[in-house]
Amino acid sequence: MSTLDTRNDGLRVTSGGLTARALAVPMPRRKTIVLVQTQAEGAGAQEITRILGHGLTARGYEVHQVFFFRRTAAFDQTPNTYFCALERPSDLRSLYRMLRNLLRHMRALRPDAVLTFQHYGNLLGTIAARLAGAGAVLANRVSARAVEPTWTRALDFLFGMTGLFDRVVVNSKAVADEYDSHPRGFRDRLVRIDHGFDPKRSDIAASAARRALQLPADVPLIGCVARLHDQKNLAAAVRLLPLQPDWHLALAGQGPERKRLEDLAQSLGVAQRVHFAGELSPERVAWFLKGLDVFVFPTLAETFGLAVVEAAQAGVPVVANDLEVLREVLRTDQGPCALFVDANETASFAGAVARLLQDAELRATLISRSGALAARYSVETMTDRYAELIQAMSRDKGPARSAAMPALPRG
Repeated sequence: MSTLDTRNDGLRVTSGGLTARALAVPMPRRKTIVLVQTQAEGAGAQEITRILGHGLTARGYEVHQVFFFRRTAAFDQTPNTYFCALERPSDLRSLYRMLRNLLRHMRALRPDAVLTFQHYGNLLGTIAARLAGAGAVLANRVSARAVEPTWTRALDFLFGMTGLFDRVVVNSKAVADEYDSHPRGFRDRLVRIDHGFDPKRSDIAASAARRALQLPADVPLIGCVARLHDQKNLAAAVRLLPLQPDWHLALAGQGPERKRLEDLAQSLGVAQRVHFAGELSPERVAWFLKGLDVFVFPTLAETFGLAVVEAAQAGVPVVANDLEVLREVLRTDQGPCALFVDANETASFAGAVARLLQDAELRATLISRSGALAARYSVETMTDRYAELIQAMSRDKGPARSAAMPALPRG
């Protein structure tokens, strides 16, 4: 059972039950790992820290999740979770309180390793980790370069060159290749660890899934799981509906673009055929995917694209924007696992969706290929790689002295 504790202006999730302090015999100290990122919500980067936290805990680490602020209730029941602020800072005073709580909490934990995620998480999390005397900092590049401000990219380069980042973890070949022009001193810190994922399959019937999520029955239903953000380009999916009057669109997620998407649907006369499911738990994401006929992913930029990989593996035919990284991750030894189009070419996008709705043989081929994605992106493999990296950094914390670290995989 988990309880909420609001000490020090933040929000803390603690585990109930007997603690080590209550035992008569001292318990050996486990290595403490802190996973840091910007906001607590049910999005892709947060899903990675959720499953990675479970995996590292199972391997004997004491794992803590730290978020700068709480956006949704997605992590309210996750033990050892700390929100430095209960909402996004709105002025300098609230920003100061958030950063103060971050540093205080980091010092209290005295972590052996800090894994940071997202561009602000990497920068502010690293500063707090260094001031708290953390053993090692592993910065995870999970923000697409296109959505990062220029100044954060400059600081990212500086932190890598000066050793504030002990390692920079990338999650795909496409992202690794972006560093080819960086100096050797930066590139030597790179480690590639592809994301793993928990399969989002469900035994529920498609009709039951639609009923449970209040989605329409007996209509062609296309959909997407994504944060409602302009980077995800979900307006391109809304624009499909005027071309096909029987199609409906379901969107699972929350974010600042919802009002704009609602206004667009209203202006196009398709508001009654756009369904906002809100943020869903992992179990309900599996239900959502089970209810779809086609998964559409018109995103403008990704470093991996976790949601679309989950959808393909769950057996939903996929039409994705034609990005290099998506062609990389949506592929097995048997071939591509999706159709790729320019999602901003509405007619082409609609044609690809129609093709999947009409061509049973093509659907079956893509679904068959996608079944192997779970093995390619195994949670066990991902967690093992992180555990090995943490152990290596524990033995030798300085990158300049870490000659035993394996070279960055390129495949």
